[in-house]
Amino acid sequence: MGFVGPDLRRLKQCRKIFRVVDVHRTVGQAHAGPGRQPPLSVTTTLHIPALQISGTAMHNIVLIGMPGAGKSTVGVILAKTLGMNFIDTDIMIQQRAGRRLQEIIDAEGTDGFLAAEEEAILSLHVKNAVIATGGSVVLEGKAMEHLKEDGMVVYLEISFAEMERRLRNITSRGIVLPPGQGLRDMYDQRVPLYRKYAGITIRFPGWDFEEVVGKIVRELGTSAGREEAGYR
Repeated sequence: MGFVGPDLRRLKQCRKIFRVVDVHRTVGQAHAGPGRQPPLSVTTTLHIPALQISGTAMHNIVLIGMPGAGKSTVGVILAKTLGMNFIDTDIMIQQRAGRRLQEIIDAEGTDGFLAAEEEAILSLHVKNAVIATGGSVVLEGKAMEHLKEDGMVVYLEISFAEMERRLRNITSRGIVLPPGQGLRDMYDQRVPLYRKYAGITIRFPGWDFEEVVGKIVRELGTSAGREEAGYR
Protein backbone atom coordinates (compact mmCIF):
# COMPACT_ATOMS: atom_id res chain seq x y z
CA MET A 1 0.00 0.00 0.00
CA GLY A 2 1.45 3.36 -1.02
CA PHE A 3 0.61 7.01 -0.52
CA VAL A 4 -1.41 9.00 -3.06
CA GLY A 5 -3.36 12.27 -3.23
CA PRO A 6 -3.38 14.20 0.08
CA ASP A 7 -0.97 11.67 1.59
CA LEU A 8 1.63 12.36 -1.08
CA ARG A 9 1.25 16.13 -0.74
CA ARG A 10 1.89 15.91 3.01
CA LEU A 11 4.96 13.76 2.49
CA LYS A 12 6.36 16.20 -0.07
CA GLN A 13 5.94 19.02 2.45
CA CYS A 14 7.79 16.97 5.05
CA ARG A 15 10.57 16.16 2.60
CA LYS A 16 11.12 19.90 2.07
CA ILE A 17 11.30 20.40 5.83
CA PHE A 18 13.92 17.69 6.22
CA ARG A 19 16.00 19.07 3.35
CA VAL A 20 16.13 22.41 5.17
CA VAL A 21 17.10 20.72 8.43
CA ASP A 22 19.84 18.74 6.69
CA VAL A 23 21.31 21.99 5.32
CA HIS A 24 21.19 23.61 8.78
CA ARG A 25 22.96 20.60 10.26
CA THR A 26 25.72 20.69 7.63
CA VAL A 27 26.34 24.40 8.13
CA GLY A 28 26.30 24.00 11.89
CA GLN A 29 28.82 21.17 11.78
CA ALA A 30 31.12 23.14 9.52
CA HIS A 31 30.89 26.14 11.85
CA ALA A 32 31.60 23.99 14.89
CA GLY A 33 34.82 22.61 13.41
CA PRO A 34 36.31 19.11 13.50
CA GLY A 35 35.48 17.04 16.56
CA ARG A 36 33.06 19.61 17.99
CA GLN A 37 29.30 19.37 18.26
CA PRO A 38 27.18 21.96 16.38
CA PRO A 39 25.06 24.36 18.46
CA LEU A 40 21.99 22.72 19.99
CA SER A 41 19.63 25.08 18.16
CA VAL A 42 20.69 23.50 14.87
CA THR A 43 19.01 20.20 15.71
CA THR A 44 15.95 21.40 17.62
CA THR A 45 14.01 22.72 14.61
CA LEU A 46 13.16 19.25 13.30
CA HIS A 47 9.62 18.55 14.52
CA ILE A 48 7.85 21.87 14.92
CA PRO A 49 7.15 22.73 11.22
CA ALA A 50 5.98 19.20 10.42
CA LEU A 51 3.42 19.30 13.22
CA GLN A 52 1.72 22.22 11.47
CA ILE A 53 0.92 20.11 8.40
CA SER A 54 -2.77 19.41 8.00
CA GLY A 55 -4.77 17.21 5.64
CA THR A 56 -6.91 14.14 5.42
CA ALA A 57 -6.01 10.87 7.13
CA MET A 58 -2.89 9.19 5.80
CA HIS A 59 -2.39 5.50 5.35
CA ASN A 60 -0.54 3.75 8.15
CA ILE A 61 3.22 3.37 8.41
CA VAL A 62 4.24 0.02 9.90
CA LEU A 63 7.70 -0.32 11.44
CA ILE A 64 9.26 -3.79 11.60
CA GLY A 65 12.70 -4.98 12.64
CA MET A 66 14.78 -6.83 15.19
CA PRO A 67 14.41 -6.33 18.94
CA GLY A 68 16.50 -3.28 19.78
CA ALA A 69 16.16 -1.75 16.30
CA GLY A 70 14.52 1.37 17.74
CA LYS A 71 11.04 0.88 16.31
CA SER A 72 9.19 2.44 19.25
CA THR A 73 11.49 5.46 19.57
CA VAL A 74 11.58 6.10 15.82
CA GLY A 75 7.82 5.57 15.68
CA VAL A 76 7.07 8.28 18.25
CA ILE A 77 9.31 10.82 16.47
CA LEU A 78 7.91 9.88 13.06
CA ALA A 79 4.32 10.21 14.28
CA LYS A 80 5.03 13.67 15.70
CA THR A 81 6.81 14.71 12.52
CA LEU A 82 3.96 13.66 10.22
CA GLY A 83 1.14 14.64 12.60
CA MET A 84 -0.03 11.02 12.83
CA ASN A 85 -1.17 8.80 15.70
CA PHE A 86 1.21 6.31 17.30
CA ILE A 87 0.51 2.69 18.26
CA ASP A 88 2.93 0.28 19.92
CA THR A 89 1.64 -3.28 19.45
CA ASP A 90 3.71 -4.59 22.38
CA ILE A 91 1.86 -2.21 24.68
CA MET A 92 -1.42 -3.29 23.10
CA ILE A 93 -0.63 -6.92 23.92
CA GLN A 94 0.24 -6.07 27.52
CA GLN A 95 -2.94 -4.06 27.99
CA ARG A 96 -5.13 -6.80 26.53
CA ALA A 97 -3.48 -9.51 28.66
CA GLY A 98 -2.99 -7.46 31.81
CA ARG A 99 0.56 -8.80 31.99
CA ARG A 100 4.02 -7.88 30.79
CA LEU A 101 5.30 -9.51 27.61
CA GLN A 102 7.80 -11.68 29.45
CA GLU A 103 5.09 -12.91 31.84
CA ILE A 104 2.97 -13.99 28.86
CA ILE A 105 5.91 -15.88 27.35
CA ASP A 106 6.79 -17.50 30.69
CA ALA A 107 3.20 -18.62 31.30
CA GLU A 108 2.05 -19.57 27.80
CA GLY A 109 5.24 -20.23 25.88
CA THR A 110 6.28 -18.74 22.55
CA ASP A 111 3.30 -20.21 20.68
CA GLY A 112 0.88 -18.70 23.19
CA PHE A 113 2.56 -15.33 22.90
CA LEU A 114 2.52 -15.39 19.10
CA ALA A 115 -1.20 -16.22 19.18
CA ALA A 116 -1.82 -13.26 21.49
CA GLU A 117 0.26 -10.98 19.24
CA GLU A 118 -1.61 -12.07 16.12
CA GLU A 119 -4.99 -11.59 17.81
CA ALA A 120 -4.04 -8.09 18.97
CA ILE A 121 -2.86 -7.03 15.52
CA LEU A 122 -5.89 -8.48 13.73
CA SER A 123 -8.05 -6.36 16.04
CA LEU A 124 -6.40 -3.19 14.72
CA HIS A 125 -8.51 -1.14 12.32
CA VAL A 126 -6.88 2.27 12.12
CA LYS A 127 -5.74 4.94 9.68
CA ASN A 128 -3.28 7.79 9.96
CA ALA A 129 -1.12 5.85 12.41
CA VAL A 130 2.51 4.93 12.81
CA ILE A 131 2.51 1.36 14.11
CA ALA A 132 5.59 0.05 15.89
CA THR A 133 5.47 -3.75 15.98
CA GLY A 134 7.25 -6.37 18.05
CA GLY A 135 10.19 -8.11 16.44
CA SER A 136 8.30 -11.40 16.19
CA VAL A 137 5.37 -10.05 14.15
CA VAL A 138 6.85 -11.36 10.89
CA LEU A 139 6.40 -14.91 12.19
CA GLU A 140 2.63 -14.44 11.80
CA GLY A 141 1.59 -14.29 8.15
CA LYS A 142 -2.02 -13.26 8.82
CA ALA A 143 -0.92 -10.39 11.05
CA MET A 144 1.51 -9.08 8.45
CA GLU A 145 -1.00 -9.29 5.62
CA HIS A 146 -3.47 -7.38 7.79
CA LEU A 147 -0.92 -4.64 8.50
CA LYS A 148 -0.01 -4.38 4.81
CA GLU A 149 -3.63 -3.93 3.70
CA ASP A 150 -3.58 -0.25 4.61
CA GLY A 151 0.01 0.48 5.46
CA MET A 152 3.50 0.91 4.10
CA VAL A 153 5.88 -1.50 5.84
CA VAL A 154 9.26 0.00 6.77
CA TYR A 155 12.05 -2.32 7.88
CA LEU A 156 14.61 -0.80 10.27
CA GLU A 157 17.65 -2.92 9.50
CA ILE A 158 20.48 -3.40 11.99
CA SER A 159 23.38 -5.84 11.97
CA PHE A 160 23.57 -8.81 14.29
CA ALA A 161 26.49 -7.21 16.15
CA GLU A 162 24.48 -4.01 16.66
CA MET A 163 21.43 -5.93 17.89
CA GLU A 164 23.54 -7.94 20.31
CA ARG A 165 25.17 -4.77 21.61
CA ARG A 166 21.81 -3.07 22.22
CA LEU A 167 20.04 -5.98 23.93
CA ARG A 168 21.00 -5.98 27.59
CA ASN A 169 17.85 -7.50 29.10
CA ILE A 170 17.17 -10.62 27.03
CA THR A 171 15.55 -12.57 29.86
CA SER A 172 13.07 -9.83 30.83
CA ARG A 173 12.45 -7.88 27.62
CA GLY A 174 9.84 -10.23 26.17
CA ILE A 175 11.85 -11.56 23.23
CA VAL A 176 10.34 -14.58 21.50
CA LEU A 177 13.06 -17.25 21.60
CA PRO A 178 11.81 -20.84 21.30
CA PRO A 179 13.68 -23.44 23.40
CA GLY A 180 17.11 -24.07 21.95
CA GLN A 181 17.14 -20.91 19.81
CA GLY A 182 19.82 -18.30 20.41
CA LEU A 183 20.04 -14.71 19.22
CA ARG A 184 22.03 -15.69 16.11
CA ASP A 185 19.41 -18.26 15.16
CA MET A 186 16.64 -15.73 15.72
CA TYR A 187 18.43 -13.13 13.60
CA ASP A 188 19.03 -15.53 10.71
CA GLN A 189 15.41 -16.74 10.81
CA ARG A 190 13.83 -13.29 10.78
CA VAL A 191 15.96 -11.31 8.34
CA PRO A 192 14.49 -12.99 5.22
CA LEU A 193 10.97 -12.39 6.59
CA TYR A 194 11.61 -8.71 7.26
CA ARG A 195 12.90 -8.34 3.71
CA LYS A 196 9.91 -10.25 2.34
CA TYR A 197 7.34 -7.92 3.87
CA ALA A 198 9.24 -4.61 3.64
CA GLY A 199 8.16 -1.95 1.18
CA ILE A 200 11.05 0.23 2.32
CA THR A 201 14.29 -0.76 4.06
CA ILE A 202 16.21 1.75 6.18
CA ARG A 203 19.67 0.81 7.42
CA PHE A 204 20.02 1.97 11.00
CA PRO A 205 23.60 1.49 12.23
CA GLY A 206 23.63 4.04 15.06
CA TRP A 207 21.48 6.00 17.47
CA ASP A 208 20.62 9.09 15.41
CA PHE A 209 16.85 8.64 15.49
CA GLU A 210 16.06 11.97 13.85
CA GLU A 211 18.31 11.16 10.89
CA VAL A 212 16.49 7.84 10.49
CA VAL A 213 13.11 9.60 10.58
CA GLY A 214 14.32 11.96 7.87
CA LYS A 215 15.36 9.00 5.71
CA ILE A 216 11.97 7.35 6.20
CA VAL A 217 10.08 10.48 5.18
CA ARG A 218 12.20 10.90 2.07
CA GLU A 219 11.79 7.23 1.10
CA LEU A 220 8.05 7.38 1.68
CA GLY A 221 7.82 10.39 -0.61
CA THR A 222 9.87 8.66 -3.31
CA SER A 223 7.76 5.49 -3.08
CA ALA A 224 4.54 7.50 -3.17
CA GLY A 225 5.69 9.45 -6.21
CA ARG A 226 6.43 6.25 -8.12
CA GLU A 227 3.01 4.78 -7.34
CA GLU A 228 1.20 8.00 -8.28
CA ALA A 229 3.03 7.93 -11.63
CA GLY A 230 1.85 4.38 -12.19
CA TYR A 231 5.06 2.49 -11.35
CA ARG A 232 5.17 -0.56 -9.05
